[in-house]
Amino acid sequence: MWEEQLKFYDSIVEQCPDFERKGKKMIYTSANGYMFTLLNKDAEIGIRLSKASQEAFKEKYNATEYRSYGAVMRDYVKVPEALYTEIQLLVDYFNESYNYVMTLPPK
Repeated sequence: MWEEQLKFYDSIVEQCPDFERKGKKMIYTSANGYMFTLLNKDAEIGIRLSKASQEAFKEKYNATEYRSYGAVMRDYVKVPEALYTEIQLLVDYFNESYNYVMTLPPK
């Protein structure tokens, strides 16, 4: 299950020209000093979004907060499995997440 999800996550990242996947055990993307997407050990995908986008995403897709290694990841939403067939939509959200962290002060 995790290996399949890693391939799925990679397939989304490969369609995003501005960033690449990082990590070997902890899988993530980062830019400007911030992680902005994650694949946790439970094979769940999390996306970091602005407050307004988080709320809209949660409401529209019945999504919840994202947890990684037992901790709630602030500013992240968990991608519901129902969206796993919506590849272009996820590519768009990954790019939105990248654009969001690029507006934050560099770390």
